Amino acid sequence: MEIVGRLTKDAKVETLKNEKQVVNFSIAINDSYKPKGSDELVKITTYVNCSYWINPGIAQYLTKGSLVELSGRIGVNAYKDMQDEAKASLTFHVNSIKMHGKPKTANDETAISVKNSKSNQPLNAGEGTEPSDDLPF
Repeated sequence: MEIVGRLTKDAKVETLKNEKQVVNFSIAINDSYKPKGSDELVKITTYVNCSYWINPGIAQYLTKGSLVELSGRIGVNAYKDMQDEAKASLTFHVNSIKMHGKPKTANDETAISVKNSKSNQPLNAGEGTEPSDDLPF
């Protein structure tokens, strides 16, 4: 599954008890529609919590407002809050991240692509570029 959205805040790397690291971040997905029989546009925003386990070095590039395309699988977390009300949240388990742009205030349009490569292929910076050995992730 692929989703596209903007980061709601800077990504954070968490180290677990077993020394594994995970990059956690959240994105906002904006959508709009016109209800039947209406000319007024209704805007909706869906927030999705994301986790990326493959390479923690990408966290420095995942900053608030950045537009990202994510590939992976989605899961649902169901729980009860302190008032014993049923709640749920979406979690997206990310396999690959493609940067489409920095926050709207930035002028740099550099694209970075990070993919899960089990075939030991080098990671590419941007589309159509040669592999680089000096990438920080």
